[in-house]
Parts: sequence; structure tokens; C-alpha cells
Amino acid sequence: MRIDRTTFRDSVLAGVVAAASVALFVVYHPRQLAADGMAVDGLREPDLLGGLLTVLGCVPVAVRRRWPLAALCASLVPHTLLAALGYASAMTYVPGSVLLYSVASYRGLAVALGGLLVSLLTYVMGVLSGPFTAIPFSDHLVVAVLLTAVWGAGRSLRLRRAYLEELKDRAARLERAHAADTRAARAEERSRIARELHDVVAHHVSVMTVQAAAARRVLSADPDLAREALTAIENTGRMAMTEMRNIVGVLRTDARAELGPQPGMADLPALVEQMREAGLPTRLRLEGEQRPLPAGVDLAAYRLVQEGLTNSLRHAGTGAQAVVTVHYQPHELDVRVEDDGRGAIALSQRSGHGLVGIRERVALYGGILSIGPRSGGGFDVRARFPLKDGQ
Repeated sequence: MRIDRTTFRDSVLAGVVAAASVALFVVYHPRQLAADGMAVDGLREPDLLGGLLTVLGCVPVAVRRRWPLAALCASLVPHTLLAALGYASAMTYVPGSVLLYSVASYRGLAVALGGLLVSLLTYVMGVLSGPFTAIPFSDHLVVAVLLTAVWGAGRSLRLRRAYLEELKDRAARLERAHAADTRAARAEERSRIARELHDVVAHHVSVMTVQAAAARRVLSADPDLAREALTAIENTGRMAMTEMRNIVGVLRTDARAELGPQPGMADLPALVEQMREAGLPTRLRLEGEQRPLPAGVDLAAYRLVQEGLTNSLRHAGTGAQAVVTVHYQPHELDVRVEDDGRGAIALSQRSGHGLVGIRERVALYGGILSIGPRSGGGFDVRARFPLKDGQ
């Protein structure tokens, strides 16, 4: 059977305390005390019974951590019997002090105060029933101070242990909170990267697909027009590769990205022209006093227009036209993309990852987004971004 290491240590301590207490029991011989000038009328000589009581008072030290208060009370019983039978009881101070320290350091304040009170009362009873006479009051006061000091040392250890446990628990909570924040930041970053990749890939691939289809249809009848379409496909592909290289370059730690400004509302004319070349007649209307926008809102509004025009190009159908309206207001930016295509027929086709990303972008900046078919036919994507004063 494997013995617990703590129990083994306490058992060894109990043996050491018992040896020290028996030595004190022998030293406190009546003749020696009388030679020191103490009146010891009625004090019994050390004998086997007294030695057994002394050892019994030390045995509870072996369980001082598991049952400290019970061990203290059990140890005080032999102390009381030694005093009542006329033996010198000073040797019981050693196990009593050890057990009082254990009660103070391993139990709550109420139990610890109870242990101190029991120890002091037991000492008073031993003095009143013992054989010693004419002991100065200062000696009793010293004993009381020593017992209180032992109790205080135990309480100090308990408070220090509780403080360290609180620090460990706080550190563990902070670590868990940091891990949760890290996971949330990673999830947000993955979502942001996914939005950027989708916006770049979906837009350019859609434009390239439409231009490739147009080039295929006119390849035999009008080679010059097909050549223009293929040139547009090449330029669009280069733009897509450049933007993807920039995004991937930011993610890599072993290479410098070719950094460049993010697209914004100033790039809308180029975007509209690109959609016209891809086969979607598009008009751009700017209303209100144009002014610089916050970088996040500027990019989010551009991506909204880009996604709206990409969806119109893919789903509005042949002959459809698109209108982009940007209205600058004192405290709001109103961005709208509408077409006169198939509208509700293609609604299910337009509810993909792109529109989900647009919802996230608009919500990130406190905007209001409305997406759906127009009453007179076609499809409408509109967002209103709040702007602070001076923006």
C-alpha cells in the first residue's frame, strides 16, 4: 500500500515532537526545578505513566493536516491529565504549538479562533490544577503571547497561500481570456481575408467569363472585336493577379508584400468603365458634395458597388442596364446599385458569399443594408453608412 507523502512527513514530525517532549519530561525533574528556585510541592517524579501520556499527546501530530482541530483537542487531553496527576506539563507545549499552528494555517478564521481559545483555556486549567505555585504573572503572559504568535504565523501562511492561489487563478483566467481573444481575432481575420478574396476573384472572374463568351460568339464574324475582348480578358486577369498577390503577400511572413492603396470611391469611374467593356451598360451618378471618407467606409462602399455590379453582370440577363448612385449627405453616405434585369427570378442566385460579405462589411461600420428585387423589375442593392462630423 502506497503511503501518502504528506502523511509520511507528518508521521516523522510526530516522532520528532514525541522525542523532544519525552526529553523535556525527563528534564523537568522535581529536584532540578527545586534547585532552580521554583516551589514544586506535590510535583510527581517522571515515570512510565507520565511518559506514555506525553507520547499520547504527540501522536495526533501525525494527522495535523487532515483533522487539525480534532488533533489539537486530542492532544490537549493528555496535557490536562498530566497536570491533574501532578506531572510537569511544559513538555506538552511542543505538540500543542505545532497543532495550533496547523489549525490556524489549514482552517478558516472561525475554527482557527476556536483552536486558539481552547489552547489558552487548557493552559489556564493546567496552571490552576498543577503543582506549581508562586509563578510570576509575566511568565503566564509570555506563554499567552507565544501561543498567539504561533497562531498568527499559521494565519499568515494561510493568507499567503490563498493569495498565491488567487494569483494562479487570475493568471489562468487571463490566459483563457487571451486565448479566446486570439481565437476571435483569428476568426475575424479569416473572415476578412475570405471577403477580400471573394470580392477580388468573383468580380474579375465574372468579367473575364462574360468577355470570353462574347469573344467566342464574335470570333468568326468579327475578329477585331474578339481581339479587343481577349485583350480586356488579359488586362482583367493581370489586375486580378496583382490584387491577389497583394493579399497573399500580406499573409506571408517570409516575403514583403507589394503594398498599394486599397480601392475606394475614387476608383468607381474605372470600375464602371470596366463593367461597360464587359457588356453591362452602367451609369454612375454622384450627388452631393464629395469629400474624403474614412478608409474603412471608403473600401466597404467600393466593395458593395463592385459586388452589386458583378451580380448584375452575372444574373441580370441580356440587355439589362445598371445604375450606380452615390449620394453624399452631411451625416450619411448613401450607395445604391440597381439594374433593370430579371430581379426576383435571380434572387436565389444572388444570395451567395458575396452578399454575405457585404452584409458583414456594412454592419461593421454601423450601416443599414437593403437587398432585394425592385418593384418595377430588376434588382436593388443599397447601403447607408453613418458619417461623423468632419468626415
